[in-house]
Amino acid sequence: MEQTRVAILAIVVENPAHAEQLNQILHQYRQYIIGRMGIPYDKRGISLISVAVDAPTGIISAMSGKIGMLDGITAKAVYSKL
Repeated sequence: MEQTRVAILAIVVENPAHAEQLNQILHQYRQYIIGRMGIPYDKRGISLISVAVDAPTGIISAMSGKIGMLDGITAKAVYSKL
């Protein structure tokens, strides 16, 4: 079994038109997702999403990269040191 890491993906959605594509990507990687929380921030017209994952680093990078390529959506991964 490949070594996995625990990480949080911080996602900022500034263009809700691509939310469906974001959900498709998250669904594609569902086996690695521990949990997720989304917070709509209507005052600024954005949504903030955190996704906890336990996956190989290559998978986390691929997921973050695919999400970050969506127009109006930013994603960054923060890894546990353990």
